[in-house]
Amino acid sequence: MDKIKAAILGPGNIGTDLMYKIMRSRRLKMEMMAGIVDSPGIQRAKSLGIRATTDGIGPIIDDPQIRIVFDSTGAKPHMVHAPLLKAAGKIAVDLTPAAVGPYVVPSVNLSGLSDVTNLNMVTCGGQATVPIVYAVNRVAGVVYAEIVATIASKSAGPGTRQNIDEFTQTTARALCVVGGAKKGKAIIVLNPAEPPLLMTDTVYTEVENPDVSAIRASVEDMVRTVQRYVPGYRLRMPPTVDDHKVVTIVEVEGAGDFLPKYSGNLDIMTSAAAAVGEAIAVRMLGGR
Repeated sequence: MDKIKAAILGPGNIGTDLMYKIMRSRRLKMEMMAGIVDSPGIQRAKSLGIRATTDGIGPIIDDPQIRIVFDSTGAKPHMVHAPLLKAAGKIAVDLTPAAVGPYVVPSVNLSGLSDVTNLNMVTCGGQATVPIVYAVNRVAGVVYAEIVATIASKSAGPGTRQNIDEFTQTTARALCVVGGAKKGKAIIVLNPAEPPLLMTDTVYTEVENPDVSAIRASVEDMVRTVQRYVPGYRLRMPPTVDDHKVVTIVEVEGAGDFLPKYSGNLDIMTSAAAAVGEAIAVRMLGGR
């Protein structure tokens, strides 16, 4: 079966977990892992028979057969990488807060971004909650959306901690831009509980048309859609409607490919990115 060659920039925890997901793909071939130091992630890729380099983005740019590049480095590096990848004719799937390209949430708006060459994966909170806000909005009209993303402290690395402000701002924007809310707000909580808890997201919305049955049916349908690429995504509390207020709680259990299962916040990012890459590859292969 034909496969589209892909590369990952950034051999850290997210890049490594994504590598395992791409290796299972029916349409993507994990061609190269790139970093700038001889890290455990580079060594792990080599041990799996994957080309690995510590020369950064250069070898990826120089390989015309690599057509999709997943960037899991950081916002500042991606600002440098993005124009280089575009000039080289490669599609970038951006897992950083850089947001050079439009936000993409696979279950909501991927089909409308077929001509985009740089796609931003928003945030873990965005991937988990935007689908719910969108599901409520399409049947009830969301005037205001507020989400609280609670994750295990152990699953929040230096990058997450350094970008807390960007997380809340980006997620809040995505609730509006992709989810359809007229106004949005996001809050993140790092919970140090032991044993570590699963990612839990509370989605509070104020709606124009509080049709209970329509809201519940729409949300349940959306959860099934997200589960196609994030099997551990599930409703912890179905939509509860009180006058014009709707509260829904979802939780995310990771697949455990490389990261612990409690790191659903990271797993939903890599799972969503892999789903985007898969869809791009299908398009490149003419729908096969």
